[in-house]
Amino acid sequence: MPEAFLDNSLWRNIYCVLAGDSSTCAARDYSSGFFPAGMEWLAFLVSAAIIIFLIVNAVLGGVIVLIWGERRLFGRFQSRTGPNRWGPFGTLTSVADAVKTMFKEDLVPAEADKILFNLAPVLIAAPALTVFAIIPWGVGTYVADLNIGVLFIMAITSLTTLSVLTAAWSSANRIAILSALRSVALLISYEIPMALALVGVIMLAGSMSLGDIIAAQGIPFIIVQPLAFFVFFIAAMAEMARAPFDLTEAESELAAGYLNDYASMKFGLFFLAEFMAEISTAAIVTTLFLSGWKGFDPIPSHFWFGAKLIFVLFVIIWFRMTLPRLRVDQVLKFAWKGLFELTMINIIVTAVLLAILPNPSTSELWIMAAINWPVAIISIWGVSKLLGTAPYSHPQPDPNAPSYPVGSESIPTDAVLGAEPSNAANQAPQAQQEGGN
Repeated sequence: MPEAFLDNSLWRNIYCVLAGDSSTCAARDYSSGFFPAGMEWLAFLVSAAIIIFLIVNAVLGGVIVLIWGERRLFGRFQSRTGPNRWGPFGTLTSVADAVKTMFKEDLVPAEADKILFNLAPVLIAAPALTVFAIIPWGVGTYVADLNIGVLFIMAITSLTTLSVLTAAWSSANRIAILSALRSVALLISYEIPMALALVGVIMLAGSMSLGDIIAAQGIPFIIVQPLAFFVFFIAAMAEMARAPFDLTEAESELAAGYLNDYASMKFGLFFLAEFMAEISTAAIVTTLFLSGWKGFDPIPSHFWFGAKLIFVLFVIIWFRMTLPRLRVDQVLKFAWKGLFELTMINIIVTAVLLAILPNPSTSELWIMAAINWPVAIISIWGVSKLLGTAPYSHPQPDPNAPSYPVGSESIPTDAVLGAEPSNAANQAPQAQQEGGN
């Protein structure tokens, strides 16, 4: 096995237990292995299968916990109970939902393209799961450290657009197709500022490897690149179709949107992909902007990564529960006339600072942060003014306008359409006298 794999504690602790007789493992104080000499290839395949099994089940378990935790937080935010029946504090509610989904009837529309209809749920779940292959969640703990890790993330997550369109088109449902077209417009619009927001991070780190980006964060890049974090976080919320950008479903307008005709485990895969995307987004934000697994000794690096991940998930849920859904024109305008310009400002300012301070040290990163924060605040304020609603005028009451009475008063004669003032004035006293008689 290459030395790069053995520098990874996850691979080394599994592979060298299986193939301890190999020369590379023996040089690292592994005396014997489960497989005999000459079977290193089999040890590699078994190690890969074990790691894939661990990652997949860890993510799925995390999704179950996230669904429960998000519902509990929803209950707190909305002043209601939340799940509390199945298991202590409702901890088995997510398990009950999974069992219920498995046993629902799987319906396929008669006019649907069955191949694409069945393929779409896999297309949307696979990218969210694949992202975890390059996330370093501890010191030397990752599946692979690609030198183009950031590019890999942007490429693999863009497949969501294709899966949304495939799901709607294969359903042969007009409502689903209309929803998908609106969703594709949203996803493509926000992919561009999300990618451009990471240019400043790549420039500071000098690499697209996630491991190198973590190593370059003498201080977390959220402090050095506040504008990049702001744009990336907003765009990521839109890519996940989370409120206020949840136009992919918009239940009040388009039923269930592009997945309107899906049921049973096919619908469950879409639901699963949404929460996996939430966890992967939190992991990416933790890695790129919160210095990943870095922390203070003697607390293990895995704990620091997990704590930061949970904090980002809490902020995502808080963000979702705070803001109402935007209109589609507002969403697209915000992407092209707001976030795109902010990314350009961030790239230009970062390039100028790096020209002045190449290979910045930790103290120089603090200097950059002191410059970038005023730039970010002024830029966001300026864009909000440009995109904001036009100021309302303050109309003055018209003194000639008729005053409408309250319930205890009679209707004025000039407010009755088609009635002559003299007749109305004469009829009012007569009506009062008759009522008194």
